[in-house]
Amino acid sequence: MTLGGQTAENMIEVRGLKTQFDDVVIHENLDLDVRKGEIIGVVGGSGSGKSVLMRAIIGLKRPSAGVVKIFGEDYYRANEAERRAIEQRWGVLFQGGALFSSMTVAQNVMAPINEHLHLPKLLTEDIAALKISMSGLSADAGDKFPSELSGGMNKRAGIARALALDPEIVFLDEPTAGLDPIGASNFDELIVNLKESLGLTVFMVTHDLDTLHAACDRVAVLAEKRVIVCGPIEDVRNADHPWIREYFSGPRGRAAYASTVADKTGSG
Repeated sequence: MTLGGQTAENMIEVRGLKTQFDDVVIHENLDLDVRKGEIIGVVGGSGSGKSVLMRAIIGLKRPSAGVVKIFGEDYYRANEAERRAIEQRWGVLFQGGALFSSMTVAQNVMAPINEHLHLPKLLTEDIAALKISMSGLSADAGDKFPSELSGGMNKRAGIARALALDPEIVFLDEPTAGLDPIGASNFDELIVNLKESLGLTVFMVTHDLDTLHAACDRVAVLAEKRVIVCGPIEDVRNADHPWIREYFSGPRGRAAYASTVADKTGSG
């Protein structure tokens, strides 16, 4: 694949990954590439290890075997300083937002800035206000606590924090879970706009069929402890595998596909 006439650069390369909890193997011999500037959606059945894969890539679940390269660097072979430098180049939105409940939204956004950059207070506050605005929240949201926000606003506050250090990669774990259809659609639009305006690479764990159609450049399917297929959604839909057929050809899959076709026809 080429982007802008040049060969696509892999931001993340996973090779031969094995993860397990005690004797229970979650992934084995898993390979995956994530290309610069794409939104990749990771899907799979319950227990397939979607979130575990994300946690293995970002250092929260050490693999039993395999290699995880990020920005061309072997993450698990890097020393502490090298890992810290890599981690500053990504942002993470955990499922549910995972905001610090005792901090305001602005304080949540400032937390990674204070940890890594040690900038003057006024500059840090200005950066936080900018990130909050970029997430689609109003300026007064910065003074609110997570308990005062709706589910959709919590997700946007989480995005603001994920963007705090101007990351090159953003990891999203079930970003539309718990949102109503309108809120989920608006969040998909936000992610696409941020990707295009900031040149982000987005690794998204999701089960939302509408999100796959609306936002993702490629889809990776986890089954049988590995990635069984990865490509544009049209190619993935046509793959001959029982789970893929059930997932994409069931009532919700057909509805999401029909909606996408209708949108494309209408826009054309």
